[in-house]
Amino acid sequence: MNWNNLELPDNPYYQDDVVIIYNADCREILPLIPDKSIDLVLTDPPYGNGTDYPTFVDSKENLGKLIKETMPLILQVSQRVLITCGVGNLWLYPPPSWVLSWTVPAGIGSGPWGFCCWQPVLAYGKDPYLSSGAGRRPDTLVKYEKVSSNLHPCAKPIDVWKWLVVRGSVNSGETILDPFLGSGTTVEACKAVNRKCIGIEIEEKYCEIAAKRCCQTVMNFDTLKERRR
Repeated sequence: MNWNNLELPDNPYYQDDVVIIYNADCREILPLIPDKSIDLVLTDPPYGNGTDYPTFVDSKENLGKLIKETMPLILQVSQRVLITCGVGNLWLYPPPSWVLSWTVPAGIGSGPWGFCCWQPVLAYGKDPYLSSGAGRRPDTLVKYEKVSSNLHPCAKPIDVWKWLVVRGSVNSGETILDPFLGSGTTVEACKAVNRKCIGIEIEEKYCEIAAKRCCQTVMNFDTLKERRR
């Protein structure tokens, strides 16, 4: 099947005009995507903190192996990459081009030096705004509320994710890839800000949640006008 000029497998878990979701191991799908054909990879991989996943033992050792196996594939398919890695995992990843962040002054959790008030976002590739001559943008978002969700044990705030989608992609209609989709925050954010999205998630229960979020998300008026053209 051809979707957005990309040759992808013809057995998606969910598909509509702007989103396609695969229930698969991303290590099986990523090699099928042409080099540099994705505008932005935005993803939140496991943290190696013992989160209870049915098909993945979330240890530091397994996370290190997963990073070594997936990062070359991720960097190969995309122009730019944004990864929320967790403060404790900063040094497990290849050296980034830059580190963005989102901060919660009240604290997100506890660390060896007290309350953790920031989350790093590893950035690979060139800033899309500077590259297109659109000027500079902040590399930090300040958020005052903690995220609360029963959809996923490591759920991320939708407003933070919308900021990251727009921060990493300039134009409506660009294609975003999330190889660790989880409960679908990336697909919801992409629909909200007029981007296309490919999501890959190994756990079927999270694919189901993500698909339901796609069905419930109402695209904004500009997107509807673009789809009618």
